Amino acid sequence: MHDGLLVIDADAHKMENPVVFFDYLDARHRDRLGSRTDRYGQPRLVVQDRDPRTGAPHERVFPQPDGPGKGAFAAIHPETALGGVFNRIRIEHMDREGVDAQVLYGSMTLSFESILDPELAVACMRAYNDYIAEDCRPYAGRLFPVGYLSLADVGEAVKELRRCVVDLGMIGVHVPPSVPVPHPAAPDAFPMIRLPKHLSHPDFHPLLAAAAELDVALGVHGSPGVYLPSGIAEQVDTFILSHIFGHRNQMQMALSACVFDGVFDRFPTLRMAFLEAGCGWLPDLVHAFHEHWEKRIRDFEPGTRISITEFMRELVRERRGDDGRLHLLAKARGVYDLLVHAARERPAAERDDFLYEYRGLAHDPTDFFRRGQVFVSFESDDPAPAYLREALGETGEDVACFSADYGHWDGVLTDCVKNVARQRPYTREHLGKLLAGNCLRLYGRRLETAVTRTAA
Repeated sequence: MHDGLLVIDADAHKMENPVVFFDYLDARHRDRLGSRTDRYGQPRLVVQDRDPRTGAPHERVFPQPDGPGKGAFAAIHPETALGGVFNRIRIEHMDREGVDAQVLYGSMTLSFESILDPELAVACMRAYNDYIAEDCRPYAGRLFPVGYLSLADVGEAVKELRRCVVDLGMIGVHVPPSVPVPHPAAPDAFPMIRLPKHLSHPDFHPLLAAAAELDVALGVHGSPGVYLPSGIAEQVDTFILSHIFGHRNQMQMALSACVFDGVFDRFPTLRMAFLEAGCGWLPDLVHAFHEHWEKRIRDFEPGTRISITEFMRELVRERRGDDGRLHLLAKARGVYDLLVHAARERPAAERDDFLYEYRGLAHDPTDFFRRGQVFVSFESDDPAPAYLREALGETGEDVACFSADYGHWDGVLTDCVKNVARQRPYTREHLGKLLAGNCLRLYGRRLETAVTRTAA
């Protein structure tokens, strides 16, 4: 605790012990996952994947060692390298820093998110969930694993969601922000050249519906360097730049697609967290949501036309003294009539689909934030929570969850809780939301009941 306030790390990480994890993997698939030291001396996960379109084998190396979208290297944190693997040390660190509970996400799972072969993807999904549930069981009340769901087979993901919550007692699940699909202009270059199939796609609605039905949070968590569509991160070839843009672009694309594709209205009780991307970008994106809804959906009037009379009058004034004025006017009228005629000839349904984007969004997207459906995370050295209140009003207090990112190279351990409290003179209520309150609202009654019982 911090000054009597509960502290929950909403997005900590397990660094899976491969010696133990591979024992959970179905024996038929164990030879398809392995490790390798690359030419730079960096350890890599090697996956013998298979293209579901052709059945052709496809070896993939995680994180991506070279090229645009380059992944992590030298990614061991000096303070949490052992604690990321061994829970006994993790608990000691939590006690020292005043962290009452950690919500645990996988690390190897971030590579599993873009496995192409559905059979292998499902096997890895089940193996991880069995592994992490058993790994955390002796520390119930302190460590809360979230299940991992692959989107390679939606039907199996729905089954696994229920198993994670009902059978394994997990408080939430995590999904990728999108899955890679071939680019129509370069299908043979897949998966290096790819487009995102967003989490908002109708194919994934059964999974979102199941999460809403079970009242379980979806943590959206990706990573650069694992062949997920990552926006600007795919246009740079150093890890520093890839990491700066990767998480943010993945989360911004996922959140935007869910907002405008109607996910939060279709599933009004669904809670989603867009993680490990900070939250300083949120006010600008929320403003963009509001502005585009207001000007391109609510008040949009595509039927506005320039008056032919005014058009001609201004053209004459501009070209006064031009010897070819009459010829120019006749030409201008012809172009004007052609454009109007073409617009009238287009079929009405096609014209409407073209003009009225996202017309199903009947209210301001900022409502989703007020309703408590959208959450983000921030790390202890991130100053953004200090100005979310000013940028977003009262809603700015209710969206950000503390994450020490324990186990990852850029996480902060020493004074991680104290650093949050030092950012500004928060009111006690506001600080309580940042340290635990928002996290409890995100993960819901399962986490709240368990943490309250442990604290008591």
